Amino acid sequence: MVLAIGVFLATLVFVIWQPRGLQIGTSAVFGAIVALALGVVSITDVWTVTSIVWDATLAFIGIILLSMVLDEIGFFEWAALKMARFSDGNGHLMFVYILILGALVSALFANDGAALILTPIVLAKMKHLKMNPVTMFAFLMAGGFIGDSASNPLVISNLTNIVTAGYFQIGFWEYAKTMFLPNLLSIIASIVVLWIFFRKDIPNRIDITQLSTPESAIKNMTMFRLSWWFLALLMVGYFIGDAYHLPISVFALGGSLLFLAIATYFKATKPIMTIKAAPWQVVWFSIGLYVVVYGLKNGGLTTYLAEVILELQSMGNVYAVIGTGFLSAILSSVMNNMPTVMVMDIAIAEAGNSALAYANILGCNLGPKMTPIGSLATLLWLHVLAQKGVKIGWGEYMKVGLIITPPVLLAALIGLL
Repeated sequence: MVLAIGVFLATLVFVIWQPRGLQIGTSAVFGAIVALALGVVSITDVWTVTSIVWDATLAFIGIILLSMVLDEIGFFEWAALKMARFSDGNGHLMFVYILILGALVSALFANDGAALILTPIVLAKMKHLKMNPVTMFAFLMAGGFIGDSASNPLVISNLTNIVTAGYFQIGFWEYAKTMFLPNLLSIIASIVVLWIFFRKDIPNRIDITQLSTPESAIKNMTMFRLSWWFLALLMVGYFIGDAYHLPISVFALGGSLLFLAIATYFKATKPIMTIKAAPWQVVWFSIGLYVVVYGLKNGGLTTYLAEVILELQSMGNVYAVIGTGFLSAILSSVMNNMPTVMVMDIAIAEAGNSALAYANILGCNLGPKMTPIGSLATLLWLHVLAQKGVKIGWGEYMKVGLIITPPVLLAALIGLL
């Protein structure tokens, strides 16, 4: 166990630190190689992990690739400008509408898609509107928070969802039905808590006449119109795949490649550049980090966690659901939600109560918002902001995250009861 923890912590440090621009996937794969060399994991474990995460990882790449093509068309900028126009210059309405937009993007294009694509667009518009730093901080923190807190409704909304659904063989429709109420409560609670927290920093009026029209953001009208039909058909495809028990990556990655081909035909994108820009490091990150995490399982961590879950179950369903959710949240906030979701999935399976998988997902999706290292989406969000000249310190971040996360998580978990 000590050796497994040491390898895991060292890997996590390099993933977060990224010395000399070291990629997260490279660090994770190197950690997996060290774990294998030290006997923390075996070759059989590597194949076991790969069999668990391959579908989730390829599906995630597909979702991000689709998002990138839509971004090149101007889809997300159009949506952001549309939301701003809907507010009619009311600062508080704009704050709420941006959160709703973030929730929709996160649901359909994953929380990482929201972090990578929507954040720079919103930041650019706020700079154009000449918002003061305090107001910009409020909007950015709220947007970053909703990206994770609203990433629960569909299997495709978060990599943690895909991994867990695959591990417990939860169907697309079954998942969506179960998570509808928890996600709705999470969004409502997020908007209310964030508005209460930042209300004094939001101006009553914002001059939106400086913004360009939503239509001006569209770079290819043919592809823009086709995208609505394509997204609707893709969603139908997910349900068809569910009925025939097909891997979700068949539609997520297959659909994104088809959409890329259509966009190339209409000269709306440059396919080679788009494919190169896709976050391929996430593939190596997922497999590598999960191999390292499997070493924790071999060291007995999951057995210990299973005993804790069994103890919670003995106290009743309310304690089991809320306790499991907050246990996942705390672990995610200190050791990142990617390793946490797998460790907890294995522990829940050992405890023999697969229904708690949903509480684990909520904990792993919301809990990371307490710290900057809690999720890949937050790390990407901070990286995107830093590239744009906006730096948010750990202390500054946690003063917000530690206060607003627990009540929102509790509201979401109540939806499972």
